[in-house]
Amino acid sequence: MLYSKIFIVFFLGFFLSPLSAGPKTEKATFAGGCFWCMEGPFESLPGVISVTSGYAGGKEVNPTYEDVGYGRTGHRESVQIEYDPSKIRYSELLRVFWRQINPTDNGGQFADRGNQYRTGIFFHNESQKKAAEESKKELEKSGKFNAPIVVEIISFTSFYPAEGYHQNYYKTNPDHYKSYRKGSGREAYLENLWGKK
Repeated sequence: MLYSKIFIVFFLGFFLSPLSAGPKTEKATFAGGCFWCMEGPFESLPGVISVTSGYAGGKEVNPTYEDVGYGRTGHRESVQIEYDPSKIRYSELLRVFWRQINPTDNGGQFADRGNQYRTGIFFHNESQKKAAEESKKELEKSGKFNAPIVVEIISFTSFYPAEGYHQNYYKTNPDHYKSYRKGSGREAYLENLWGKK
């Protein structure tokens, strides 16, 4: 009887676990200024499973919004994207990233100033690093900008999710979000550069 139970457990574990496993996913991490403005453009993409606002690039463990906001941690407001690489390529995520920021601004983004709002691409592996470097070169050659592209390409170390009230802020506080996005100058800049779409 005991051997029968062991066999059944082994059988189910060996043969059924691959069937219950979800798709193989990867992560991408971008800093693009205020993380409220970075969630929506990625969440709408087919193949993106989740987008989380948080903090990346610093050494402090479990920083708070206040700590990061005061510039004490070295972290930057960022988003971490979990995606299915069989449905969307990292290069497509990079294309969307470039269209959300001012890549020539090294002091922050739009109305938000300071290191905590600086842009960055945090690569998780060599393939992402190569893709990021290539996409940056393409943007430099495009002639779209009159100033140097200053977005840093940085090896990923850690990511800490932001407090719950920051997650999906564009959905939970749409009026304030729209007012902020417009008032910060981001919306007008991006529309002027890329068009409304």
